[in-house]
Amino acid sequence: MKTVITNGTVITPHRMLEGAYLVIEDGKIREIGRGQAPDADTCIDAKGQYISPGFIDIHTHGGGGYDFMDGTTEAIINACKAHLAHGTTSICPTTLTCTNEELFTFFQCYREAKEEMEDGPELLGIHMEGPYFSMEQKGAQDPQYIKVPAQDDYKAMLDASDDIVRMSVAPELPGAMELADELKARGILAAIGHSDATYETVAEAWERGYTHVTHLYSGMSTIRRINAFRHLGVIESAYLIDGMTVEIIADGKHLPPELLQLIVKLKPMEDICLITDSMRGAGMPEGSHVLLGSLAHGQECIIDNGVAVLPDRSAFAGSVCTTDRCVRTMYKLAKVKLEDAVRMITYNPAKVLGIEKRKGSLAPGMDADIVIFDDDIQISAVMVRGQVVHQ
Repeated sequence: MKTVITNGTVITPHRMLEGAYLVIEDGKIREIGRGQAPDADTCIDAKGQYISPGFIDIHTHGGGGYDFMDGTTEAIINACKAHLAHGTTSICPTTLTCTNEELFTFFQCYREAKEEMEDGPELLGIHMEGPYFSMEQKGAQDPQYIKVPAQDDYKAMLDASDDIVRMSVAPELPGAMELADELKARGILAAIGHSDATYETVAEAWERGYTHVTHLYSGMSTIRRINAFRHLGVIESAYLIDGMTVEIIADGKHLPPELLQLIVKLKPMEDICLITDSMRGAGMPEGSHVLLGSLAHGQECIIDNGVAVLPDRSAFAGSVCTTDRCVRTMYKLAKVKLEDAVRMITYNPAKVLGIEKRKGSLAPGMDADIVIFDDDIQISAVMVRGQVVHQ
């Protein structure tokens, strides 16, 4: 079956093609052109809107009232579908520090979700966020489950699932460098997260294979004095080390627009990914009372002014961001060019995960994961592998 999308502006990683058409067949993009579109079985009129690659979220904990750690297959499927309506066509469900029992239950539920989910985002693999973190930079991670990487422990976790594609670790912990070697041998992306490291440790971690930084500015060290001398933290190290990629929570709350502008000014555009880092409140209305974390051990919070906060409003309790909001924030508030904002949530995360040859851009031979939206980034249609799954 051949489908053609006409009358839109196609966004590529490098330019905008106005008045373009796009031909899809067998779940793949077959042709992009301008002028008269070829005949097809199905024709979709983009009505002058933007035609973009599907959004890729490589760090999210849930949405639509569900958390990936709830311990059910239903929760994983429903959280993924909640994000689908916002343009997310590929997703990495993310864990948090917990018991091994809870973690292994999630692994099983993830396997079942892969088999059972229809008309949802493609599951790219699991992002393990923890449990090897700095207590000083733990953020919302439960301290009773934070530990130091021991070979028997992390091998048991890694052996329990073939679906793990990235892991966030504090590299200053004893055993973290050896863990990097293990992750590299298994083809798993090693990322620096919830870390209190100084530049010397980050540089060594980079050399050992820690190539990515989890939610820049959130849960990490900055410049500080040690015996009168200033030492760079993870933040400054991420800027200094060429080629180290970063991800940012682009909700306009965790990082204000001015800080987003600073990041894109200092870090090359191709090294920045947008993420939601969302909890179950993503896609839910203002005022909703939700739990941060699993149903069994979650912490009560409320959605207020576009972010989850503790009931007394004293601190953030997690992101309720969606991928369309990430693009909107960068485009409207941080004043980034639309094609660059789109690249940061399509091609860049695909490249970080090593799947850029099939996802993240609109070109012949790529998966037909497509989002159509207007200038306010309001989604009108979502396609996954050539099938319209939201309209």
